[in-house]
Amino acid sequence: MSNPPTASLEATITKVTKRLLPFLLLMYVLAFLDRANVGFAKTAFQADTGISDAAFALGASIFFLGYALLEVPSNLIMHRVGAKIWMARIMVTWGLISAAMMFAHNEFTFYLLRVLLGAAEAGFFPGVILYLTYWFPSAFRGRAMGLFYFGAPLAFIFGSPLSGLLLEFDGFGGLHGWQWLFMVEGLLAAVVGVWAFFYLDNRPKDAKWLTDAEKRELTAALDAEDSHKTAHGPAHMMSAMRSRKVLHFAAIYFLIQMSVYGVVFYLPTQVASLLGTNVGLMVGIVTAIPWVCALVAAYYLPRMSDASGQRREYAAATMAVAGIGIACSVATASPFLAMVALCFAAAGFIAVQPIFWTFPTSYLGGVAAAAGIALINSIGALGGFVAPNVKTWAEAAFASQSAGLYLLACTTLLGAALILAIGRKSEVPAVPSRPS
Repeated sequence: MSNPPTASLEATITKVTKRLLPFLLLMYVLAFLDRANVGFAKTAFQADTGISDAAFALGASIFFLGYALLEVPSNLIMHRVGAKIWMARIMVTWGLISAAMMFAHNEFTFYLLRVLLGAAEAGFFPGVILYLTYWFPSAFRGRAMGLFYFGAPLAFIFGSPLSGLLLEFDGFGGLHGWQWLFMVEGLLAAVVGVWAFFYLDNRPKDAKWLTDAEKRELTAALDAEDSHKTAHGPAHMMSAMRSRKVLHFAAIYFLIQMSVYGVVFYLPTQVASLLGTNVGLMVGIVTAIPWVCALVAAYYLPRMSDASGQRREYAAATMAVAGIGIACSVATASPFLAMVALCFAAAGFIAVQPIFWTFPTSYLGGVAAAAGIALINSIGALGGFVAPNVKTWAEAAFASQSAGLYLLACTTLLGAALILAIGRKSEVPAVPSRPS
């Protein structure tokens, strides 16, 4: 185990956190909102366009095909040209395409724009994970990723009421409510993308807001860690992509994303059914409740796993709670208990992810990290494609609206088992830091 970080390094990390995490968080909120707002638009969108449930499931999930195919090339480009240019490009293009969803009046246009949206956003998430390895040593990375993962719950805490409110603009300006939803939320992302070009710095050495001493100490810590990872893990792109350990990580992340998107795309309609009302502002407010729980879990659990060094156990237990929560949300006849179960499910499948990412980022360095992280995320993204379609298939095959969520609960529990199968020798313990 390496020496505990110095007080000066901790102070620098605090400075980096305050500078970068709020902006990265804003970017992630908009990314998640533009990816999942199709769930809010579902009922009104289908009513206006006549798109069937099966066609909607395919269109919602087809996003992940273009997304998965372009993850690795996108991350390699970012590793070469830097985050400043590449993150701005990603956000502007995905924002404009998301806004263009307001013109999706038939199945073909819906499918086309969802594929293009996935292609445009490809590389954003693994790019941020890679970007965090440029700024945060391993001892601080779990907490940094936990803060970044606030984006998903915040997207629903604030985005759910916003999406519900925009749907109630139906008829204003001659547009449907779902058209207002796609247009406003898409253009917000494009504006922030322009801002990203002027705000982000590629590496600590480029940051004018750090002193020379801070740059040297932080760069030295990161370089030492990267040298260790390169010496003990894959050193090249192809070795990372062929690594059994990387593929094991990818299988786990695939199952995590199945649980996330199997619930996310249908949560608004599920809550509307529990409340016995249509999707609107009230449903948006109630839908935000599970994400408040996820926010709390994403703050505390990565910190607790960092402090204990038992990241594997924390990740497996958190994943198991998510699976049990998904199952219980349909096993009970009580709307209140179903909402409680959904709170545990959301908390579990959000909080497990920052803990999970400490495994591959502690194992991969350099160009191998760029390729390996993107590969893991791209295979995980296929879970977002599979989940809605598997859910729809299970409901039809078993003639039960509950069958799909029961199946997703089982795959989530399988993910918990695969986390335990990582083995202790694959864990890289966090270095305990001094209290700030």
